[in-house]
Amino acid sequence: MADTPLSRRALIRAGAGVATAGVALGAAPSVLAATTGASAPKTKPLVIAHRGCSALRPEHTLASYALAIQQGADFVEPDLVSTKDGALIARHENNIADTTNVADRPEFADRHTTRIIDGQTVTGWFTEDFTLAEIKTLRAVERLKAMRPESNAYSGQFQLLTLEEIADFVAAESAARGRTIGLIPEIKHSSYFAKIGLPQEQRFLDRVARSHYLSTAPVIVQSFEVGNLKWLRPRIGAYSKLQLLQLTIPLDMRPADIAAAGGTLTFNQMHTPAGLAEIKTYADWVSPILQGIIPFGDATGKTGPLGKPTTLVRDAHAAGLLVSTWTVRPENKFLPTDFQGPGSDVARQDKACIAYMQRLIATGIDSFFTDDPGLGRQAVDRVA
Repeated sequence: MADTPLSRRALIRAGAGVATAGVALGAAPSVLAATTGASAPKTKPLVIAHRGCSALRPEHTLASYALAIQQGADFVEPDLVSTKDGALIARHENNIADTTNVADRPEFADRHTTRIIDGQTVTGWFTEDFTLAEIKTLRAVERLKAMRPESNAYSGQFQLLTLEEIADFVAAESAARGRTIGLIPEIKHSSYFAKIGLPQEQRFLDRVARSHYLSTAPVIVQSFEVGNLKWLRPRIGAYSKLQLLQLTIPLDMRPADIAAAGGTLTFNQMHTPAGLAEIKTYADWVSPILQGIIPFGDATGKTGPLGKPTTLVRDAHAAGLLVSTWTVRPENKFLPTDFQGPGSDVARQDKACIAYMQRLIATGIDSFFTDDPGLGRQAVDRVA
């Protein structure tokens, strides 16, 4: 991938080109002890519901989080962006053109605009141009409409959520089900929001301080940027179950804040033993795209068969880091070619997806993100 653009969508396209390398696997650290403070070891990885159960319900909605929790997810993920008046809401990006019905609202037509975000030119409607009250008049829609018809059937039914609303909902579900459910928020476009006067990190900490659940349950803050995680590290000491996760992709591409500051650090450099040791000074986890764990595809971005595991899991564990990876999806389009099955790109391959997850689990990862946590739960529960 080229230089600074750093959206999940762009990273997923680029990740198929990661080269292969052999690995000797090491033992995984105790995930349960690391994330919940429990003393008993946990050898099975955590199932992280990527934006909820986003394979079957519109992402970042109560319906998506509810189904994920029902299916047995250990953590649910809210991506966080800011409104004009400083509310932290759950959207995959601050551009809400594809994930809400804003285009159908004539009163907001004049807010359609183009911005440069993390070096990438983006056109649409942006959360920072709306107050929370205005955001609450919108409804969530399925982003991958043709690929996910079941989820699309729920488009327009659910409101957009604040971090506080999600925390209260997860707390209620945890109490009702008698098990702890973690949250793993991603702070999106940190440098961009800071530049426009809407820094998110302190406001996130303020909300943690005001929420019993956020301040006592397992919470893992993730970011593709480096500076905001380093800023958070000395400020989270009061919260024993709050951890930090560095998102990465194994390419010669710089994190957005490093690029903006004229720095030279790349994600590939972060994946070296020295780079992982540096991550350990400010984060508890490293989380590369799937192909950073077991590559598939070629340098053109074309999907291919699953290759051999890289050394990243072993090297990260040696540095004292926990390892996650993102994002397993059940449709043909997103699976390695040797796990694809009959039908078009949109056809689901549930059994093959579970088998693929088990291949990832065998590398010693400590958690994985999936759009379908029900399949993830099956894969984990089948581990001896």
